Amino acid sequence: MYQRLMEHLTTAVVLLDGELRLQWMNPAAEALLAISLGRVQGARLCQLMESDDGLGEVLGKARDEFHPFTQREARLVMLAGDALVVDYTVTPLSREELLLEIEPRDRLMQISREEALLTRQETIKVLTRGLAHEVKNPLGGIRGAAQLLERDLDDPGQREFTRIIVEEVDRLRDLVDSMLGPNRMTHHEPLNIHKVLERVRSLLLAEHPRVAIERDYDPSLPDLAGDEAQMIQALLNVARNAVEAMSEAGTPDPRLVLRTRARRQFTLGAERHRLVCEVALVDNGPGVPEALRETLFYPMVSGRAEGSGLGLSIAQAILHQHQGLIECDSEPGHTEFRLLIPLEKRHD
Repeated sequence: MYQRLMEHLTTAVVLLDGELRLQWMNPAAEALLAISLGRVQGARLCQLMESDDGLGEVLGKARDEFHPFTQREARLVMLAGDALVVDYTVTPLSREELLLEIEPRDRLMQISREEALLTRQETIKVLTRGLAHEVKNPLGGIRGAAQLLERDLDDPGQREFTRIIVEEVDRLRDLVDSMLGPNRMTHHEPLNIHKVLERVRSLLLAEHPRVAIERDYDPSLPDLAGDEAQMIQALLNVARNAVEAMSEAGTPDPRLVLRTRARRQFTLGAERHRLVCEVALVDNGPGVPEALRETLFYPMVSGRAEGSGLGLSIAQAILHQHQGLIECDSEPGHTEFRLLIPLEKRHD
């Protein structure tokens, strides 16, 4: 009964014997540590992971003194080299059994950032719609007045001025429409994300042949429910932004990696999903300026001289229509945009 309860916990739980050998773990621990119980059962835990504070020593001390121990924000390094920041608690159940509970801190902090990002994005959407309404109404009046004035003018030179007014009004209207993001409803159908990425890759190679575009795909990914045209636009906006940033910065040997992975039991904002598709675009360019990182997905915000500031905002809006979002981690020489899209079937 207790094992069934622990199997449904979102907290990672690991049971060790007196020799610190792994006896059992729940599905949350398998997902967090990216290891299967069947493959590592009976192995010493310290052969699978280590921490900066000496995980083996901490476990041994808790066992010998028969006293629980908690460590906050410890850095665990997995066998494959991946690192996690976690809180962990070791509780001796007997001289021959230790219970290890692991709570990921980096993911919790990321979830908090995602919730804040979703809230900001919703606020931006409301403000942009209000602004668009207030701007487009007078633009329509200006356009109509210019067309009426043009009819009463005999001088071709003066008519040219009215045509300029109409053209500039149309340009502003198109700009406001772009700020609103996708102008049509998404049409969701089964979609192979690798087909989309290959389309994006071919377009980028045609535009920027000197950029090396590498693939790192997970072929086991199932189809997702999405709008192919809009997903191509979102990925192309992000990828083109990365490639153009490298070009403007004169990055030597520019490289863009397209990577896909599945994430299990993954939380996006406040909602937990059984399976999420992660599409990462990783470049070796100059990185996102520190001052722009909090406002990167706002409309009209750009770190490039030739940028419109709309590409990433539109991409984020498209991901929201797919119940997903875009994250970004950046430092000079390594910028990673991650597009996260739930793989569950939609129930519209």
